Amino acid sequence: MAEAHHHRPTLKQQNKPFKSKHATKGALKGAAKGRIARQSPKSSSGTSAAAQSRLNRRNNAKQTQLAKRSALVSATRIFNGADGAPRIVAVIPLTEDVSTKSTVRSLAASLDVPADDCPEDGLWRMSRADRFKTSLQFRTVPYRNFYAAVDACKVADYVVFVLSSAVEVDAWGDTLLRTLQAQGLPDVVSVIPADTSIDPKSRAGILKSLLSFMQYFVPTQSRVFDLHVSSDMLNALRSLSEGKPADVRWKEGRSWMLAEATEWEEGTLKVTGTVRGAPLSANRLVHLPDFGDFQISKILSAPLPRVSKSGHVSGMEVEPALLAEPDSSSADSLVSSNEPEDFANEQTWPTEEEMNGTVDEIQTDTPDAVAGTTPKTVRRIPKGMSEYQAAWIIDEDDEEADEEDGKESSEEADGQLADEDEEMQDMPVDDSQSDVDRKESVRFEDLDMEEEEAQQREEEDDLSFPDEIDTPKDIPARTRFQRYRGMRSFRTSPWDPYENLPRDYARIFQFEDFKRTERGVRRRLEEEAGTIEPGTRVTLYLKDVPEEAASTPVPVLFSVLQHEHKKTVLNFTVQRNTEYDGSVRSKDPLVLFVGPRRLSVNPIYSQHTRGGGKGTNNVHKFERYLRHGSTFVATTYGPVTYGKQPCVLLRETTDVQAPHLVAMGTFLNPDTTRIIAKRIILTGHPFKVHKKTATIRYMFFNPDDVLYFKPIQLHTKYGRTGHIRESLGTHGYFKAYFDGPINQMDTVCMSLYKRVFPKWSSIWTPQGSREGANGRPSDAMEE
Repeated sequence: MAEAHHHRPTLKQQNKPFKSKHATKGALKGAAKGRIARQSPKSSSGTSAAAQSRLNRRNNAKQTQLAKRSALVSATRIFNGADGAPRIVAVIPLTEDVSTKSTVRSLAASLDVPADDCPEDGLWRMSRADRFKTSLQFRTVPYRNFYAAVDACKVADYVVFVLSSAVEVDAWGDTLLRTLQAQGLPDVVSVIPADTSIDPKSRAGILKSLLSFMQYFVPTQSRVFDLHVSSDMLNALRSLSEGKPADVRWKEGRSWMLAEATEWEEGTLKVTGTVRGAPLSANRLVHLPDFGDFQISKILSAPLPRVSKSGHVSGMEVEPALLAEPDSSSADSLVSSNEPEDFANEQTWPTEEEMNGTVDEIQTDTPDAVAGTTPKTVRRIPKGMSEYQAAWIIDEDDEEADEEDGKESSEEADGQLADEDEEMQDMPVDDSQSDVDRKESVRFEDLDMEEEEAQQREEEDDLSFPDEIDTPKDIPARTRFQRYRGMRSFRTSPWDPYENLPRDYARIFQFEDFKRTERGVRRRLEEEAGTIEPGTRVTLYLKDVPEEAASTPVPVLFSVLQHEHKKTVLNFTVQRNTEYDGSVRSKDPLVLFVGPRRLSVNPIYSQHTRGGGKGTNNVHKFERYLRHGSTFVATTYGPVTYGKQPCVLLRETTDVQAPHLVAMGTFLNPDTTRIIAKRIILTGHPFKVHKKTATIRYMFFNPDDVLYFKPIQLHTKYGRTGHIRESLGTHGYFKAYFDGPINQMDTVCMSLYKRVFPKWSSIWTPQGSREGANGRPSDAMEE
């Protein structure tokens, strides 16, 4: 009997399991975890979940909109009202053929306001206009006045860059724009003046080209206004008169003021202006760029005279009222550094008379020397040089001599010394002259072509053979490099940060917890009573200000937070300017812009640890040159600064108002325990090689040096490590053993390290602006 036919079981229909698109009540209850959704009062009990979510989104958007509107009203409140503060507008020309006065005149003409009394360099205030209900205060800066332009942009709410339709921006304008971009810019408005007519056919192309140029420095720029067109004049003025000015981050928590009037009387400088930024405290110091920090003696009110709608000034004069005075118990002092006590830790045995108490009077003060009895040392100077010329010869210190390692052989040095002895004469020098007089800061000097080429070759050699130097033949290596030490591991070997510190470290301040100190300073400033609110027009009385400060055309003032006057070690992360091709060595004199300050510094550069960490021992490698393409840490002495302050490094030229932009960066920290280790590498060559053992020559030139440096580890350029076994002969040869066979073409190296420190900084002043009758800089320029 035939079997019944059956389908294969794989063809049986299998329905998919049921999938619910809606979660069960139990699943919803578990996901809620006990939370109960709040029902909108606008929705009824029968409103769906989708409608409820839509109402919540609308409510959230409305609250965000109200918060933004409230923030805008509070931020622009100081500009409102009859006594509102004016909006500060800095007018900066970028080419020589444009005029700031004509630019302001064109902007004012859009509202039929005469501006004939607007100066080319100074302040001009446009009174309240009914159309915009605000006041504008224009700070005009002439062309090629670099530092005045930088100061004007620091306190401005808006910056108007005046471009030319016929002349391109030169190197000076490019440097200014890069510097302002690095330090932070407020809202920017770009215009071309009305006195330069443009061909209508080429107008669109010129404006497009200028806009592309400005967008490289200010990406937020959307257009360039042509003041030859009436609509652009009105739109440019509207951009300056409406809305909230952009905030510059480094000015947060600080107050500043643009001086409208100054008066100097018997050391007291009276500065009248409107307080801007944060509330101003009379207990804090005030910084004047190029002059330093000063104390406030009192703050008086300075209200503007009332002006009626018809334009008549009210005859009633309001007497200035005393708003604030410093509190002697909490006011900041002008002490910026400590006085080192050289004999504080000295201990001497008392004499027998002192132990018996027979000495009644002990002379503690050393009497002054009798005139003419001060001993004189003898200096070697070229023949025919006068005593005045000899005073300008600067002795090289040990640090500067280290930079010349291995440049001359002993034979060349002996020949040079012999030639110099024939042309030198003895000159007595008075040792009673102060160190400040002998070690004046050397201003910028043009190098001749040979010196510049020599520096360029030295930088190229250092790039090809980093840190390698030749061992001197005429001086024992143990004497020449006695300040250096060997390290088994650069990253992990311990190094005491408080050993062998220089004298300058006794003058500085250090913080136990810098971040906590900064938070406490800012919190106390917010809680301090008796501060002057922003928007108040006041007159500041500053004590002990030099008379030259009153001669500044339009000075600016910045408040200094607590402890920001004290000197410490400052570390900045910097990057080299891609447009600067000169050689930048450590300890080269530069001008540092950080916050409101300008300092003359000689920074040293070191490697920036990846991630910004300190590592195990906080040791960082010293860099002889600031190179392109990498981020370095610049270290110098300077006043304490809070926040992520931008910094700019400039190099002076023969033209004071045309410096070179060298680098820009950001303040890192005031770490005084950061160890910057300078490395030198002594090299030798394998003379005889037998597997892992080799005879090395040319690293040392006497057996005593070999024994002195025997404990230090060796390494080769091909990655082998080893150590010295024994000295061979009398010419400095030695036998070394390595961890593997070495190549005959390999180079044996020994790394030595020593800690380096920067030089003391001072306040930067324009070159030659403060010189006394004797041609020497005044005390304000000295350390």
